[in-house]
Amino acid sequence: MGSPRKSAVARAAVTVTALTLAASGCGILGGGSPRNLDVISVSSPQFRDGAPLPDDYSCKGGQGNPPLRWSGTSGAKSVALVVDDNSPRSGPEVHWVVFDIDPATTELGMDDVPRGARQGMTSNGKVGYAPPCQAGGSYRFTVYALNTKLDLKQGADLAETLEGIASHTIARGRLTANTIE
Repeated sequence: MGSPRKSAVARAAVTVTALTLAASGCGILGGGSPRNLDVISVSSPQFRDGAPLPDDYSCKGGQGNPPLRWSGTSGAKSVALVVDDNSPRSGPEVHWVVFDIDPATTELGMDDVPRGARQGMTSNGKVGYAPPCQAGGSYRFTVYALNTKLDLKQGADLAETLEGIASHTIARGRLTANTIE
């Protein structure tokens, strides 16, 4: 496990990247977007927008990621998914990054990664879904349509992956879980 100093440096790098991406208009970890992006509709058969995340998909459960569905990615060359929490108490935290998803894909199964897609590092330095734990968090499942494949390696650095997504986003949609059941 890394030293406390390395962990602090890694968190600071993610925070700076998050703020840069939010300011750039991509909104990966920020609020709205000043760019005119097309809208993607995102839903889940397990929870509604604004409802709590079922605890099966949190660190208390063992189900992995919740199933998701989306539409509105026509014209994309690839799709990316970012799950994050921009908590004012703990700061931004990325729980999952999946990229180079085939643009014909319109859903993601429970505890699943689409064939051919890659996963990047999360804020905790691991690859894969890092289930949220904070009951008071606001967890955002954001789907991005991109104008190219990122062609980054499996386990790519978080900052590099988020920068790639931010610079190639042509459409975005979000499903938010407010708290955990």
